Amino acid sequence: MAFKPEGIATGIGSFPHKDPKTACALIFETIPEMPIWPQLPGIDFREQMDIQYCEGLPRIIVNAFRERLHFDTSGDASNELAAFYENVMLDNFDYFSISPEYSRGIYEMEQALTKADASANKYFKSQVTGPVTLALGNVDENKRAIYYNEVFRDVIVKGMIMKARWLLGKFKPFAADQICFVDEPILSGFGSSTYVSVQRSDVVSCINEVVEAIHGDGALMGTHCCGNTEWTILIDAGVDIISFDAYEFGETIGYYAEKVNTFLKNGGVLAWGIVPTSEKITRETADSLAKKLEQVMQNLSAKGIDIDLIRTNCLLTPSCGTGSLSVEFSEMVFHKLSGVSKLIRGKN
Repeated sequence: MAFKPEGIATGIGSFPHKDPKTACALIFETIPEMPIWPQLPGIDFREQMDIQYCEGLPRIIVNAFRERLHFDTSGDASNELAAFYENVMLDNFDYFSISPEYSRGIYEMEQALTKADASANKYFKSQVTGPVTLALGNVDENKRAIYYNEVFRDVIVKGMIMKARWLLGKFKPFAADQICFVDEPILSGFGSSTYVSVQRSDVVSCINEVVEAIHGDGALMGTHCCGNTEWTILIDAGVDIISFDAYEFGETIGYYAEKVNTFLKNGGVLAWGIVPTSEKITRETADSLAKKLEQVMQNLSAKGIDIDLIRTNCLLTPSCGTGSLSVEFSEMVFHKLSGVSKLIRGKN
């Protein structure tokens, strides 16, 4: 689908609220043109971004005391792997569903949209944890990142594909166009000594496999990384939307101006995380943030990219999820985000 957001706003994923209804009300009030379902890790540790998507993956051990998960790859896992891949091949989305115990926000948002006029929604955004982040951020029984086990790395890629497709199917009745972010915050460490053995081609391949599956369902895929990274990884992987912290790292997208220019000309979108998700939000207004956005856009344009193209292919977000903030600060973030969107779109 052609996507020209022209400054509409959406969220990244997590919210600090303990009441799903309150979180959904904030979403409808502040980002109504592209609502999302809220992740609510403050309610239950199972809503954390890794654990929330683990149901249906083989050999997962969830430690409730430590609020962590790991993979037990010991012994013969062939039966569990066979069952997993059979359900993937059969497109058995129920097998990969996210239960209400792992997401209150999905079901509260579904209920709210059911009561509303679904025809009024042009876009809806979902999100899953990216396979690279999930695989590098979690370990096996020997405390080795599961990413380095090629069998289970593939399991994670396929599992996140099925989670994304399940979400697209669940919310398809409520919006004409579906967008799914596959978030890869761990890419901010790519190229560091910690991940020196991680090959760029493998990262691109993992993300691209998810892109192709989401495209196959007629949806667009975005990827969020809340730190600096080699942004061309996402371009080469085929993502439609690059989501970045434009407040702290706005200049970094310009380091790759030639490829970004081609990306935008081919219909790609930049999601500018211009609203800080830190105490800095108290020092900003919608007007000051709109001016900062204009500045970083002009800086990118100075690299040889048409400013009208940048503005047309512009989505607005917070710089990251707000799940670690107070409810007061989270609501401040979204109200100021809404204000920035209205300002740059010339709305009252």
